[in-house]
Amino acid sequence: MNLQQQQSVLTIAMLAAFADGAKDDTEREEIRRIAQSLAADGNLPDLPRLYQDVLLRRTSLQAATAALQDPAHRQLAYEMAVCVCDVDGRQTAAEREFLAALKQALQLGAQQTTAFDQEEQALALALDNAGALATAEVSTSALSASATTAVPHDAELDKSILNYALLNGALELLPQSWASMAIIPLQIKMVHAIGKAHGVELDRGHIKEFIAAAGVGMASQYVEQFGRKLLGGLLGKVAGKTIGGLGGAATGMAFSFATTYALGQVAKRYYAGGRTMDTALLRDTFQSLLGPAKQMQTQYLPQIRQKAATLDAGQIMAMVRGA
Repeated sequence: MNLQQQQSVLTIAMLAAFADGAKDDTEREEIRRIAQSLAADGNLPDLPRLYQDVLLRRTSLQAATAALQDPAHRQLAYEMAVCVCDVDGRQTAAEREFLAALKQALQLGAQQTTAFDQEEQALALALDNAGALATAEVSTSALSASATTAVPHDAELDKSILNYALLNGALELLPQSWASMAIIPLQIKMVHAIGKAHGVELDRGHIKEFIAAAGVGMASQYVEQFGRKLLGGLLGKVAGKTIGGLGGAATGMAFSFATTYALGQVAKRYYAGGRTMDTALLRDTFQSLLGPAKQMQTQYLPQIRQKAATLDAGQIMAMVRGA
């Protein structure tokens, strides 16, 4: 995939991120930062300009898809867009309209997209079921912090956070584009478990608000995951073949390890401290932890790769459901 084709795929991912029109200033700023970061890391100097083109509606699906002639590249662009649209839960009407227009612009028929659509719908259903289960737990258990609540030792929570980070780093290394869809739901499960360990039951909506308050944008996180996969040569398993693999290109990857680990540590401090941190302090704390977490991911890369080699779709869905 050449430079122009990479830019086209990433433009489509950004168009998907803004398709519902609901992104706030913080999310838009995060996507802008990611565009600059990917441009610096991946030698894509025009990416910040492309971000501005998307934000100011100076580009279109037709323009973005024009450079994608290889059927595998077209299918990859479609898969990435679907995953970005799915990040907030079920697709909105605007997102469904966008994806239908994208499929038409890419000239993709049922033969090219059916298998992926089935995998995506099955995983989306698993994510919905996991969210419903968390809500049900809140309504039936209604635990509250008390003197009798048994809070695990820091070492136990740290081990759990590390396991979630390793798993999400491994998901990012999988060539299948839909595998990244499980990363944020698993971050939600991690935060739920940390809150529960401190005697606080949280529903899915509260957790998503906490993650956003910490400065971890959902759509922007997916755009960054896919962008780094694309530039690292890891995306994706499309049209019956794999573009890239788990070889040397993975060295700088698994950044979801760092994001998940830093988020878990922020959550531990937040709920242990009685939820007194404001948004500014949450974001400052997350950023202060992200740098050391990025250094840790290099240390744990062999374990992340080993875990990635053992994962399949059934295991991912089972983990999301909590089985």
